[in-house]
Amino acid sequence: MGVMSETISVCCTACGRRHRYTAPSYPCACGAPVAPELDPRGAATAVTHRAWDEEWIGVRCAACGAESRWPRPELGCPCGTVLCVPVDTAAAGRSGRAPGSRVPAHRAVPIRTARDAVTAAVLYLRGLGHRDVRRADQRPLAGIGLAAPGIVVQVDPTAGPASVRDVECLWLTAMAESARGVYFSLAGYAGDARARADLLDLALFVLDPSGVPRPVNAPAVALDATAG
Repeated sequence: MGVMSETISVCCTACGRRHRYTAPSYPCACGAPVAPELDPRGAATAVTHRAWDEEWIGVRCAACGAESRWPRPELGCPCGTVLCVPVDTAAAGRSGRAPGSRVPAHRAVPIRTARDAVTAAVLYLRGLGHRDVRRADQRPLAGIGLAAPGIVVQVDPTAGPASVRDVECLWLTAMAESARGVYFSLAGYAGDARARADLLDLALFVLDPSGVPRPVNAPAVALDATAG
């Protein structure tokens, strides 16, 4: 079942320039694409600070009725202002069809920014059955920390390979939470980091530019095998 992405006119609050903005679509766990419903009567606002809870919005799938959280729509104006595109907040509460048979499907989200890397990791974790993914309470030394029941995750969007210290810090955090540790890196891992992760049973994934997580050690291969 397809979804038609909505396009609205967005006015920059700083320079007054108008833009045509099309809502992005994301894959639901059932395989159907979903897109946030934009509010053509609302006004865009400038993004002046970042807060994790404000970065995500609820989007309900019309095919199965499930609601998932996805990045809020944003638009970058050439003047340098980042605009928060108005969304119909009542749309998330409207009922969809009752959930039926759900076939998990992994769909890639191309990675252009650190935020895209987090989205790709969240999407993959949902495919593994971790629905309640949130920002971790403890911030890692590098990248972004995520957590869900029974799992602690680090997403590293930096240009350098993850070090053995990065791996050990994630393992210690996971041990403290009695959870499994999973690492997603854009630039891969140093040789000693991979060796240490194998000993610590820490799953290592590399995110390629298309947004597909690739397991690079045995614990990650075993975890990947549980995906639907």
